[in-house]
Amino acid sequence: MPPNTTTSNKIVPKSLVDAVAERLENAIIAGELAPGERIYEQVLAAEMGISRGPLREAIRRLEGRRLLERRANIGVRVAELSTRRLDELLTVREALEGMACRLAAELITDAEVAELRRMIDDHARHEDVAAGEGYYQQSGDFDFHFRIAKASQNEFLISMVTDDLYDLLRVYRYKSSTMGGRAAEAVAEHHAIVDALAAQDPDKAETAMRTHLRNARIHAKLALEKAARKDGSAA
Repeated sequence: MPPNTTTSNKIVPKSLVDAVAERLENAIIAGELAPGERIYEQVLAAEMGISRGPLREAIRRLEGRRLLERRANIGVRVAELSTRRLDELLTVREALEGMACRLAAELITDAEVAELRRMIDDHARHEDVAAGEGYYQQSGDFDFHFRIAKASQNEFLISMVTDDLYDLLRVYRYKSSTMGGRAAEAVAEHHAIVDALAAQDPDKAETAMRTHLRNARIHAKLALEKAARKDGSAA
């Protein structure tokens, strides 16, 4: 069997492009690369100790995921955040994830519920969450919202939540969680969602998810306004 063949119990090492894309993604979501900041390939490649080829491929991937934007006569920049874009994106998110949670309440297994509870407990122990500084989740199966979308078993809905909107949503979600007190509130709201899923109550599950997302939307808007004020005072 070739050394990189995937099996159920074997982990395949990430390619250099995968690793670079993940590093850039994390830097964008955490704000280390600020919204609107220009990407200088030569400088970034030197900082990472890599050639420009893998970096360019990683940049192309993140452009496709809307985390980076290429503009004529300007180059590549980190996607801009705005209150209007936030409202549009999170309005769609509330509708889609509310429906996903409703469907999941009818289909989720006891094992999946138990795994969600373990995930929340693990998240609550993270240093940033415990300190109230932010609630940053890894992507994919380590992400609470990703798991619930998967549990809906609706392939079109899963695609819209976990592919089309996913990366931009993670940026706004992280911004929301950095507001004072929000991390603890988000953990409590996650528990309420899982309780509704465990009760197999679609109405309660959808309501809990929509409440959670409306609160996240409010805090994300406050975070953007706070950042705008800070940038204005520094100018």
